[in-house]
Amino acid sequence: MKNYKLTISYDGSRYSGWQRQATTDNTIQYIIERSLGRLVGCRVQVEGSGRTDSGVHARGQVASVKLGKLYDPQELKNALNRYLPEDIRIQKVELAGNNFHARKSARGKKYEYYIDCREKPDVFSRRYCYHYPEKLDVEAMRAAVPYLIGTKNFSSFTDNRECKDPVRRIYNIKIVQSGEKVRITYYGSGFLYHMVRILTGTLIEIGAGRREASKLPVVIAAEDRELAGFLAPARGLFLRKVYY
Repeated sequence: MKNYKLTISYDGSRYSGWQRQATTDNTIQYIIERSLGRLVGCRVQVEGSGRTDSGVHARGQVASVKLGKLYDPQELKNALNRYLPEDIRIQKVELAGNNFHARKSARGKKYEYYIDCREKPDVFSRRYCYHYPEKLDVEAMRAAVPYLIGTKNFSSFTDNRECKDPVRRIYNIKIVQSGEKVRITYYGSGFLYHMVRILTGTLIEIGAGRREASKLPVVIAAEDRELAGFLAPARGLFLRKVYY
């Protein structure tokens, strides 16, 4: 068996997330598995670096798959892309070591969230930004960042109430304003279910003057989802890169 590393980008707008599901075939993972299976002539199992929610996009999702023979990576990439819909694209195929696993080998991830603060949403980016038509105090949002960086129990920032290991490490959060748009970039060891979107909702509330950055330690210590911010919509979120 040969092990392959796939780097994938997709527009998640019309899909029910990455993870294959028993109730629908409309997932990124299932469509790639089906397409690759048709190409190689047998059923395959593609392992992603992690799940992305329904409507979330990716510029750098990574997956691993074991196939029964040696393929030229470039030819495999080109052939697979011919089977895939236009909103899912294999950016790169690499031959990996036998021990490589897209999820288990990952050391960190980078996510980006885009916010459009103009009065009316941008015609061309409206499917890839959260339209929040209020001015945000970006400096207040940046003041909140030090409270979130480090290894912490992020139970307050996940919608998975059964999570048995809520400790994650955030390395950095960068907030950049360009005109009336704001981009928040998260770097971390990994992220819990809805964690990036809840962090974003919390930062937006701080930027809008609805909560104080200095109260974040209380929110974190409480380990109570009700104390954190709202769940920002999926359409503004991109998985940008997975680190190995």
